[in-house]
Amino acid sequence: MSTTETITATTAPTFSITERTRLNGSSGKERIENPPQVQVTGTTKSGKKLNIRTYPKFENLEDERLYRKQHLAAAFRVFADRGFDEGVAGHISVRDPILTDHFWLNPLSMHFSLIKVSDLILCDEDGNVVEGDEPVNAAAFAIHSQIHKARPDVHAACHAHSVHGKAFSVFGRELEMITQDACRFYKSHGVYRDFRGVVLDSEEGRRIAKALGNGKAVILQNHGLLTVGGSVDEAAFWFISLERTCQAQLLADAASASGQRKILIDDDEAAYTSLQVGGPEKGWLAFQPYYDEQLAKTKGEFLN
Repeated sequence: MSTTETITATTAPTFSITERTRLNGSSGKERIENPPQVQVTGTTKSGKKLNIRTYPKFENLEDERLYRKQHLAAAFRVFADRGFDEGVAGHISVRDPILTDHFWLNPLSMHFSLIKVSDLILCDEDGNVVEGDEPVNAAAFAIHSQIHKARPDVHAACHAHSVHGKAFSVFGRELEMITQDACRFYKSHGVYRDFRGVVLDSEEGRRIAKALGNGKAVILQNHGLLTVGGSVDEAAFWFISLERTCQAQLLADAASASGQRKILIDDDEAAYTSLQVGGPEKGWLAFQPYYDEQLAKTKGEFLN
C-alpha cells in the first residue's frame, strides 16, 4: 500500500496549492496539510497588512456576554428575513460565557423579526427562567440543553422548520456530496430517524444529541434541521447553508428522476474541501455580512 508525502508550502500565499501527481497514478494537486479556512492573501501588493475579520477578543466576560446576545438577536432577524419562522416553532440558543450552564434563547411568542437583545431569555440547565418575562419553547429546552451538555464545545444551536429542510427530512437520509457547499457537511452531519412528535422530554433530547455526534448538523426526520457551532454566528450560517444545500439536493434529485445523471464529489475531494469550507472560522466569517445587513436595515434597533 503506497503512502503519500505531505508537502507544506511555507513560502506560498495562503491560498496557494502546488501541482502534483498522486502516487496512485491519477492526476491531481499536491495539497497543504492544513489548508486555511479563509482563502485570501494577507497583504497588499506593496506589503501593507489587510484587515481580515476574526472572532473578537474581549477584555472581560461581560463584554463577551453582550456580544453573544447581540449576535443572537441578529441571527433571529436573519432567520426571519429568510422565512425560517413558523408560528412559535424554531429556536436559537447561545451559551452564557459567565454562567456556562445557562443559555440565552428567544421568548416563546415573539416573532423572530422583532427580537432585541433586551427580549432574550436566560435559562439554567433545568429550564428555569433566570432572566426575562416570558417562557421559552419547551421543545427548545429539551433539545438544546442535552446538546449543550453532550458537547461542551458547542456554544450555540439553531433549529427551525424551514421549507426545504422539512422537505428533505422526509427521506431520512444524509446529504449527497453534489456541490462544494454540501462538502461543509461531509462526515459532519447525522440523521435522527426516531420521530415522536413534539420533543418534550430530555431523553429524546439525548437521542438527538447522539445522532448529532461530533458533527455540526443533524437532519431530524419528518421534522427539520438543527445546526450547532462554537459561536452563534457559525451555527446560524451552517443552518442557512444546510437549508440551501437541502434545496439543491431536492432539485438535483428531481432532475435525476427525469433521466439526468448526477455526478458526485468523491470522498477524497469532499474530505479535503470540507477542511476549506467547513471550519469554524469560515462559518463565523460567512455570517458577518448578514450581521452587517441587519445593522444597516434596522439602524441597530435589535441591539437595544
